[in-house]
Amino acid sequence: MLRPTGMTVRRAAFATATVRMGPPALVALALVALASVLLASVATAAEKASGMPQLDFANPLTIAQVVWGAIILGVLYLLLSRWALPQVGAVLEQRANRIQGDLAAAHIAKTSADAAVAELTAAIRQAQGSAQAEVAAAVAAANAAAAIQAATLNARLASQLAAAEQRIAAARASAVGALRDVATDTAAAVVTRLIGTAPSASAVDQAVDAALATRRG
Repeated sequence: MLRPTGMTVRRAAFATATVRMGPPALVALALVALASVLLASVATAAEKASGMPQLDFANPLTIAQVVWGAIILGVLYLLLSRWALPQVGAVLEQRANRIQGDLAAAHIAKTSADAAVAELTAAIRQAQGSAQAEVAAAVAAANAAAAIQAATLNARLASQLAAAEQRIAAARASAVGALRDVATDTAAAVVTRLIGTAPSASAVDQAVDAALATRRG
């Protein structure tokens, strides 16, 4: 973005001041200065070169030259005041207006750019805040889901472990019962073969129970 410099501001001020003075004032000022210089030059020349025919105002030719000089100055004044200087003033005024317009446009552009930068900064901060909040919410939701899933899995594992323990206990009890029956039948057969008579069922049961209890202990 282009910013107005001090030289641009001084040029705009000079152009504005020149336009405000107006072409007639400029012409009058220039003519007064020119006339002062001419009169001072004529007076000085008349003092230094007395007796020169070019400065003899008693001569009609000299008067005619002065009159024609005045006429030429008047025509020059009319040309400058009615044609040349108005165009110069219009150009200066147009240039001053253009400079003022450029300065105003530059100021507006700078203001708009500053507002856009501020809006962009606010949007970036808001987006960062929203992103951080969304990330925190996602992390919390993931942790909660993981905790729920872990609790469900632990409950399922505990239930399966309890069921397995029950099945193991049932299988152990069934095996122990089958082993007792086999031990009872075997003990009765062995005693019958040894003594020739079948022992009583209660005695065999007591002996088998005692043996199983000793093995468990």
